[in-house]
Amino acid sequence: MTTRHPVAALVLLAGAAAPLSTPVRAADAAHPAVVELFQSQGCSSCPPANANVMAIADRSDLLVLSWQVTYWDHLGWKDTFDDPAFTRRQQDYADAFGRGQVFTPEVVVNGRGDVVGDDRAQLDRLIRQADRGQGGPVVTVVGDRATVTGAGPGAVVLLVRYDPRILQVPIRRGENGGRTLPHRNVVREVVPLGQWTGPTRTFVLPAPRQAGLDTAILVQAGRGGPILAAARA
Repeated sequence: MTTRHPVAALVLLAGAAAPLSTPVRAADAAHPAVVELFQSQGCSSCPPANANVMAIADRSDLLVLSWQVTYWDHLGWKDTFDDPAFTRRQQDYADAFGRGQVFTPEVVVNGRGDVVGDDRAQLDRLIRQADRGQGGPVVTVVGDRATVTGAGPGAVVLLVRYDPRILQVPIRRGENGGRTLPHRNVVREVVPLGQWTGPTRTFVLPAPRQAGLDTAILVQAGRGGPILAAARA
């Protein structure tokens, strides 16, 4: 059974890193570093981390994603964007980092390290430290096709659709009751497209379930593993 811990009390555990031995391409606009925030509208500790992540969302060398988790829902407010699949993704990282519990807020960079995210300097440092080095696969998206090319170990290819707008959400109850919280790059859909084992494979992208979402492709070395490549559609 998954143990869930819906507080930011695991600060001393933050900063753990997954193995960094897999060679992958350094971050730039064409190959952005992936910054994933796991948070909940019911978590009073989340707004500072959310503000720090939103502040870097316009950087061309970063792909910022906000995953809203479910395990705060029983404490008075159900997150309006959460999904059990997003909670499972966070648990996969917890398992990969050698923990039995998840916590919010948590920011994971390139699937290789994490911090709570409320300290901007610490977050910036992790982004630099978790850079993906040189080489690795390349993702190209043209129309409804995503092609992964290059050498490397087997990896899962994920389609992520997210809302790029700033969304203001009034919170009626729970720890943040009475506040209106901004959200940006909220993930609304994640779809496994299949396995990539090199050198080249093309994946067909399914139609989006709703209009107005942006699309990203992640190439990840297994559940909770390092992200080898990423691209915006």
